[in-house]
Amino acid sequence: MFHVGIQIELNSMRKIPFNNSRCTLMKRIVLLALLVVLMGSQTLRSASILIPMDESQKNHLKSYGIAYWMLQHELEMYWLVNYRGGSFMTANNKAVENECIIRGVSYQLIADAQANAILQEIAAPEVNMDAVKLEKAPKVAVYSPKDKQPWDDAVTLALTYAEIPYDVVYDEEIMSDKLPLYDWLHLHHEDFTGQYGRFWYAYRTQKWYIDNQKNAEDMARKLGFNKVSELKLAVAKKIRDFTVGGGFLFAMCSATDSYDISLAADGVDICAEMFDGDAADPAMQSKVNFDNCFAFTDFILSQNPVEYEFSSIDATQSRRIPEKEDYFALFEFSAKWDPVPTMLCQNHERIIKGFMGQTTAFLRKNVKSSVLVMGENKAANEVRYIHGEYGKGTWTFYGGHDPEDYEHKVGDPPTDLSLHPNSPGYRLILNNILFPAAKKKKQKT
Repeated sequence: MFHVGIQIELNSMRKIPFNNSRCTLMKRIVLLALLVVLMGSQTLRSASILIPMDESQKNHLKSYGIAYWMLQHELEMYWLVNYRGGSFMTANNKAVENECIIRGVSYQLIADAQANAILQEIAAPEVNMDAVKLEKAPKVAVYSPKDKQPWDDAVTLALTYAEIPYDVVYDEEIMSDKLPLYDWLHLHHEDFTGQYGRFWYAYRTQKWYIDNQKNAEDMARKLGFNKVSELKLAVAKKIRDFTVGGGFLFAMCSATDSYDISLAADGVDICAEMFDGDAADPAMQSKVNFDNCFAFTDFILSQNPVEYEFSSIDATQSRRIPEKEDYFALFEFSAKWDPVPTMLCQNHERIIKGFMGQTTAFLRKNVKSSVLVMGENKAANEVRYIHGEYGKGTWTFYGGHDPEDYEHKVGDPPTDLSLHPNSPGYRLILNNILFPAAKKKKQKT
């Protein structure tokens, strides 16, 4: 409309006689200038904001916080899966620009024609990309004790740095059926077997260990259980019900294998005397039920209470990989046919540096065949990043403790993520927080 108006005005000006008054000419020049300004203003208003997630992005981690902020403010946005590292795009909005500037996030203003060209490129059937609409900010909970622990948790560090709000819940809230209030739950560095993380041998005289055990026993009695292991099993079942009902579950480090072991050992005493006051069942191995597990099978329980290990699931003790050679590769999935694992693997790097934890990696032989492996060290026969469906919900397990601290030890200071704003290992955590917001597509047949 503005282009047509300018052309008409130009044609009209060409017909002005040479001896016409200068006043008439000046009026037409002013009108033409106003039309140009209006056209430019309309173009600016119709532009889009692209937040690139490739190597050009200054702060990948805070970019997720911007995406979450847009969802909170009900702004229409798209996750451009596999386009420039999994970029985000939304209509131009000065408030979004301001947030990007304040948080140090790289962005680009692009015209409608360019935005449409990007969407057309993504829609082409021969390219492995997709535009996924994000609809609602998921309500996030972190399962974590309220008292201070002698270690930090990568997920809470990521959430805090990205400025994504979350609530802390623990045994009392879960047993009070508060989980249905949330969409996404992270399991903090935790032991669901009631063995206090197997820290007894090395730390039993430390105040933090003594306090943790006392607090756990007090909570168990308060909630009507005789043993901490019984409370933790009840909590594990509530979390299972949350997932069955459509919740999104994410766990790292020892919360992964200890969770499945707890479910498998339902009704079996696997805790030695120093953990629960009586001896473990010597026939425990023959009584575990692998059908109860989300991810693992055929594992051998550790029956030595001084061993810093729960079972044969974890590869920490057996692996012989030098730090400089410790990497795992992300799988590539079909963006149009397998949108969930594709979103969970969005990154600007496909090879991720490894990192240790109480549970570092999962031996492939102990991972169920139905589980989707998303990241592995094939040469070492270990997997690091796995996913599956359970009822109406999904779960994701990620081995290791801190993606930017190779061997995070008890008492070490927390990682300063301002020094690692482009961490590909931390990006995997934030992918999991964001993907529940994706609009569900009809299953392709």
